[in-house]
Amino acid sequence: MTTIRDVAKKAGVSVATVSRFLNSTGYVSQEAAAAVTAAVAELQYELNPVARSLNTKKSNLIGLILPDITNPFFPELARAVEDVALSYGYTVILCNSDEKPEKEKNYIETLKKKYIAGFIVASNQLDAPHYANANLPIVALDRAINEKIPTISSNNKEGAILGTKALLDRGCKNILFLRGPEELNPANDRYDGFMETIQQTDVNFRVVFCPFHFADSQEIAEQALRDDPSIDGIFASSDVSAAGALKAASLLGIAVPDALQVVGFDGVALGEMLTPGLTTVAQDVYKMGAIAARVLIKRIENQEIEQHFYQVPVKLVIRGTTRSVTE
Repeated sequence: MTTIRDVAKKAGVSVATVSRFLNSTGYVSQEAAAAVTAAVAELQYELNPVARSLNTKKSNLIGLILPDITNPFFPELARAVEDVALSYGYTVILCNSDEKPEKEKNYIETLKKKYIAGFIVASNQLDAPHYANANLPIVALDRAINEKIPTISSNNKEGAILGTKALLDRGCKNILFLRGPEELNPANDRYDGFMETIQQTDVNFRVVFCPFHFADSQEIAEQALRDDPSIDGIFASSDVSAAGALKAASLLGIAVPDALQVVGFDGVALGEMLTPGLTTVAQDVYKMGAIAARVLIKRIENQEIEQHFYQVPVKLVIRGTTRSVTE
């Protein structure tokens, strides 16, 4: 196994010179750098990343803290972050927080001991001290943490306006809105968009709180449809909730889209797998994750970022859970 001493001997320089060059921790002349580079290539020397992190107090590791990896929205985000990070020579460590502050804090403290380079975080812990005091580059993804941390999100309010209008344009007169958890900023923005649009009409509507979980969404939607069989439209704040609503309609024998039209929000691959296919407000999930990774890497490498807040556009994707537009 080739060692750093072998590289130094081959290059005709000291071990300290090789170490400074490989770890970028001090001055090395052009001649010495060229000699070390040639020796490394010839001997096929690979620097131990653990040893390097101990020496430099730095690593090429990025922590990605997500609230619920079982929600298909977040694996799609994670894939984008990983793809971009790998292209820049960084490795992503995935952490599932279950929306628990103590788990997030533990991940932060544990990974800091591993000399983590920075974090991408999807958290609802606003102004959480474990982020404010991390002293590491952090980027907020999907959900803002505070004004000091760069944030990448979708235009959630505009998306909700699009989704609500999709049901109104298709003749819905009694709409159920499955509102996401009120502690989440994206869910609140979607609620604002729905309310702003629906209150400009004379249609009936009902709002119920609904977590972004399939089983809970199915139960809540089923109860609402039993309580009011005249509901002819459901706008769900997530595709997972929309899938739960579709299951509820199926169990109750309600035909979609003839008797009930459903619109989701997210645009994850799940929507295409359902029967009928889910009409949804699609976020550019991959783009969000890719931007977050690039912004964090710029901060890690002390490069200037163009802006502090990135808002990615959304679009309406029409599939089989809605009818043709009413003329």
